[in-house]
Amino acid sequence: MNYTRLLYSVEERICSIILNRPEKRNALDDQLIQELSHAFISASKDTAVKVVILGANGNAFCAGADLDYLQKMSSFNFEENLEDSKNLMRLFQTMYSMRKPIIAKVHGPAVAGGCGLATVCDIIVASEEASFGYTEVKIGFIPAIVLTFLVRRIGEGKARNLFLRGTIISARQAQELGLVNDVVPSANLSQEVHSIAESLCRDSSLISMGLIKEMFANMDGKTLGDMLGYAANVNAVTRMSEDCRKGIAAFLNKEKIEWK
Repeated sequence: MNYTRLLYSVEERICSIILNRPEKRNALDDQLIQELSHAFISASKDTAVKVVILGANGNAFCAGADLDYLQKMSSFNFEENLEDSKNLMRLFQTMYSMRKPIIAKVHGPAVAGGCGLATVCDIIVASEEASFGYTEVKIGFIPAIVLTFLVRRIGEGKARNLFLRGTIISARQAQELGLVNDVVPSANLSQEVHSIAESLCRDSSLISMGLIKEMFANMDGKTLGDMLGYAANVNAVTRMSEDCRKGIAAFLNKEKIEWK
């Protein structure tokens, strides 16, 4: 695909997907959603990729929906709105369930759909100047598709408060809620994110990270007994993997292991 709204690159097993509409504050439209879906599917399939970083150019991470896109949506019929909603749903589902970790590198505002993009990433690192908010209620809309993911991340009570009030919160407040993992000075943001990505590439098994993500994605709807049975099965499968055998051998022999 010829990307017009993002930049895609791979270097030393790290894939960088960079929103590149700085003049629009990286606002989402149907084309950007399509490009993001393609980019994450490509990264998922690429054997040269182990970790993905989602970042943005300009002064904002993502300011939500593009104004022209909102105008176009207002004229859609139900079937058109449903298909458009499913496109965003498929993007979030792809990001959440892909078997490679995604690190969100957030600077500036991450608002509405932009906050949703960050929410479905595995690790969120934010600059001290970053801000977050699900502001859809302010324009008579709802953050429906991200709701499940945010509840999983911070719990229902905190999610209700953010959604119903549409409040913009600081990076530190987001960290206190459990939405953001790390907050660093702006000057250190890129270095910190790449340090985490490099650590995941070097110190963590891709097979193990993929199975962990699979288990989180498949938790809902299972009873405790079903979940434990599923966990035992995954545990048994993992023990038979080449990575596990290699890791145990290195541990027993007191050898340093660096994963590929």
